[in-house]
Amino acid sequence: MSTAPAADATPTEAVPSGTFFAKLLANFELTIAILLGIVSIATAYASFQAALYDSQMAGAYQQGSNLSTEAESLYLEGNQQFMQDTQVWNRLTELQIDAQSSDPVIAADAQNKFDTLEFQAVSEDFAKAIETANAQNEADAEFYYSPLDDEDYQASLFSDYADKSDEGIATIKKGDSFNSFSDQLTLYTVLMSISLFLLGISAVVRQLRIQVILAATGTVIFIVAAIMTALVPFVSL
Repeated sequence: MSTAPAADATPTEAVPSGTFFAKLLANFELTIAILLGIVSIATAYASFQAALYDSQMAGAYQQGSNLSTEAESLYLEGNQQFMQDTQVWNRLTELQIDAQSSDPVIAADAQNKFDTLEFQAVSEDFAKAIETANAQNEADAEFYYSPLDDEDYQASLFSDYADKSDEGIATIKKGDSFNSFSDQLTLYTVLMSISLFLLGISAVVRQLRIQVILAATGTVIFIVAAIMTALVPFVSL
């Protein structure tokens, strides 16, 4: 009884274990390296923009402070003129009463003083206010109208102050806006730094699962921070 010859066994080529994961790990590390570069550039940009906004903020606050100081100076100047006009008006009122005296000498002397004081000490704007007040007093004898309360007259004294004060307030508000943008960019810089930390750790650990978790978390944080950074207006040098 013959037996069939046994077929020669062909050895199976062993596939090195972990080849697929090794390639994946190599590509993953390259991806991490690219992400680290992108996040580093974005972090530097956000930090630089925050510094520029800090500079803009300081300049706006300084300019606003200067404008406020100038406005206060204009107010003091206008108020000083108002006090002088008040004294002049009180004196003119006294002379006007004396000019109506029954004594012709006293009346003539008072009228001369009135004319001289009015010519020397009454400004054009105050003179218009006096004319307006006199016309109102003649039309309405039940109520006394003072030229010192005339709106146009007061505007001539304090309009420059009001304009300069409003400009100073607007400039300081602009500084507040710059400060807000700077704070936002500082926060986004911190978030990107956290992303850099997570990506850096993921490049060091050897377990792929942990690498993926750390890299994914860092990437999500970076994407959110990058979007928020892009919404902040760009400021140039």
